[in-house]
Amino acid sequence: MRSSVIKKGTWLASFMLAVCLCAHAEVKLPAIFSDGMVMQQQTKANLWGTATPNKKITVTTGWNGKQYVATADKDGAWKLAVSTPEAGGPYSITFNDGSKKTLNNILIGELWLCSGQSNMEMPMKGFKNQPVENANMDILRSKNPNIRLFTVKRTSTFTPQTDVTGTWKEATPVNVRDFSATAYYFGRLINEILDVPVGLVVAAWGGSACEAWMTADWLKAFPDAKIPQSEADIKSKNRTPTVLYNGMLHPLIGMTMKGVIWYQGEDNWNRAHTYADMFTTLINGWRAEWKQGDFPFYYCQIAPYDYGIITEKGKEVINSAYLREAQAKVEHRVPNSGMAVLLDAGMEKGIHPAKKQIAGERLALLALTKTYGIEGVNGESPYYKSMEIKNDTVIVSFERAKMWISGKNCFESKNFEVAGEDKVFYPAKAWIQRSKMLVKSDKVPHPVAVRYGFKNYVEGDVYCDGLPLGSFRSDNW
Repeated sequence: MRSSVIKKGTWLASFMLAVCLCAHAEVKLPAIFSDGMVMQQQTKANLWGTATPNKKITVTTGWNGKQYVATADKDGAWKLAVSTPEAGGPYSITFNDGSKKTLNNILIGELWLCSGQSNMEMPMKGFKNQPVENANMDILRSKNPNIRLFTVKRTSTFTPQTDVTGTWKEATPVNVRDFSATAYYFGRLINEILDVPVGLVVAAWGGSACEAWMTADWLKAFPDAKIPQSEADIKSKNRTPTVLYNGMLHPLIGMTMKGVIWYQGEDNWNRAHTYADMFTTLINGWRAEWKQGDFPFYYCQIAPYDYGIITEKGKEVINSAYLREAQAKVEHRVPNSGMAVLLDAGMEKGIHPAKKQIAGERLALLALTKTYGIEGVNGESPYYKSMEIKNDTVIVSFERAKMWISGKNCFESKNFEVAGEDKVFYPAKAWIQRSKMLVKSDKVPHPVAVRYGFKNYVEGDVYCDGLPLGSFRSDNW
């Protein structure tokens, strides 16, 4: 009898202890706040998580010993901002709600979000039968504890999520091999020039549409976007509108960062007529959600490629130059943005160009010159300004080409065309005269329009300061 009472008492005590433990939920943090992370320097950096409802959470930053206090709401959610110092580390941060949780090996430096589709996702090891140029040697030399990498696991969902799956890793050959090549080359150059720690958070999914990275509210202006009403409506995990915003971006909103780099557009190549407005809406939407002002947003123009390869037999092959044109409009519409032109870095038969170092470093050039104020170098490609006609010759002028332009191998270009009133374009002879191009064709004695590189696949051959001129047209036919 006594043994039975003791057993009953022991069981009751164990049950009550379990209830008490369940009632005290320890501090939980999103995956992006974990050991080895990079925090943006010299700012108020957001931290958030969950804890016991109505519980006080004390956060102590290791770089100055300062304490910050937040109180969890009725659902257990809490958020606060801590002051970060100049670049440095490693440091620790301790979270205490009665029990302590400490994050270690934290660096303070420059934090960038890297997003888009497959050309952002493409790892240094390449895709099957699609290598990254010079990757093996660059991977070999990649060990750098001041470059930290975080890859968001692919997640497609109808419901906005609160966390992602991923871990922070130091740049080592093993880790860099599986990391985004474009993002890595971007971060490597930023780290080299600024000599500060760099954190790279990659949220990308191959084949993803611009619409997938947007909210239903933003897409109201685009009636062709079919918004899912339930999980069952998600017919394409990477193309259905809103699903990647919900699964991969929404959990990151509020992460204090320097800016965004973006490489996307191939999936929208056949919807160029809406892309400039849609991409502008995406950038404005992300900035509004982040509440971090007009943070830098730098993006790659899609590289030339023969889109006839992926066009259904019997259907019209749509010229991707129209998508490149739409992308070019955005940097002139959106403040604190910039476009890396890749007209010389495409592959006729490959939609995933091997020259990822060019893509990443041209994005870095934009950041270094426009965001970080590095002087003495140019980070922006020239672009078409105007044309004038003198007899049978078109004289083309450019912006961002104050001194001179240059050809790839000589003083001529093979990528210009001119048309007369009949709107038929013919290949033209084009030669450089300081900062202008002179263009003419014997078949067009009275030209009215000029185009450069306005085809699916072309090898750009006009530059200024080593940066290529983007494709353009003077007409609107």
